[in-house]
Amino acid sequence: MRILWAIESGSRAWGFASPDSDYDVRFIYAHRPDWYLSIHEGRDVIELPLLDTLDISGWDLRKALRLFHRANPVLMEWIVSPLVYRRRGSFATKLRAMARQHHSRRAAAYHYLHMAEGNLRAYLSGKEEVNLKKYLYVLRPLVAILWLIERDGLPPMSFVATLDGVAVPPRTRRAIDQLLKIKAASSELGTGRPIHEIDAFIEDLLERAQRFAESAPVGKPPSEAVDALFRAVLRETWRP
Repeated sequence: MRILWAIESGSRAWGFASPDSDYDVRFIYAHRPDWYLSIHEGRDVIELPLLDTLDISGWDLRKALRLFHRANPVLMEWIVSPLVYRRRGSFATKLRAMARQHHSRRAAAYHYLHMAEGNLRAYLSGKEEVNLKKYLYVLRPLVAILWLIERDGLPPMSFVATLDGVAVPPRTRRAIDQLLKIKAASSELGTGRPIHEIDAFIEDLLERAQRFAESAPVGKPPSEAVDALFRAVLRETWRP
């Protein structure tokens, strides 16, 4: 197989890595054309054992494009990762262009909303002492929804880049920036009392996010266009 696209998908791409953060590497790869011409479908993922700080796994091209056709939000994030480890041919450029035109704002909104609500329930709600790092794991998906509400196109994977592109109250932004500064300098933020300025922002944004997700536009790329991309990439990748 050949790797077409390898990127960072974790905190290093989100913009709030600690000095000892893992490298969460995700990639898309293509087998030779004959591999796809079988009455049996082969395994379509590669998962490598965790090695030190390396967490690496990948999806086969056909699997990735099937998910792309269903507007899979995880794949949409991979497409806009700011940290690219490997790029081969025109695959990534063509996929990104198609994603900009056909992504589903509703699928993305529900994906981020469920992520934010799950982290909020698990780590912050009703607690007198909270793990301060978990604020970032609630804020990142909510701010991505705010981008979908206020802007066109896919939200950046970088949390800071997304923050810079949306309207955040100045006091809230200062509180978030302070969390990011501490997180970048140490492996843990530690625990502390809830930050009421951020809590109020989260509460308001959750209500807006829920309303938006219910009515956001739905979209997905045409099957014919995705099939054409699949064939073109295979021809380009395995050209004699």
